[in-house]
Amino acid sequence: MKAIWNNTVIAESDETVVVENNHYFPPNSIKKDFFKNSDTHTNCPWKGIASYYTIEVDGKENKDAAWYYPEVSELAKGIKGHVAFWKGVTVTE
Repeated sequence: MKAIWNNTVIAESDETVVVENNHYFPPNSIKKDFFKNSDTHTNCPWKGIASYYTIEVDGKENKDAAWYYPEVSELAKGIKGHVAFWKGVTVTE
């Protein structure tokens, strides 16, 4: 699977985990140069507290377009640290 934004592959992996129709990419599969930490956090009742990244490619920013769970509930242990995308990021094979 590939995550693409602004015509650039920002993550790529054959080992994504699908939860609620979102592909979660392993932490080592993201191209970290495109990811900036965000202060945004949200709470999922069954997964835990999500943290966000803002994606920056060629000077363009996509605020909070990626999220991950640094700590997870027992039910979500398979996606701990994995990164998922939204806000116009295309995930494709």
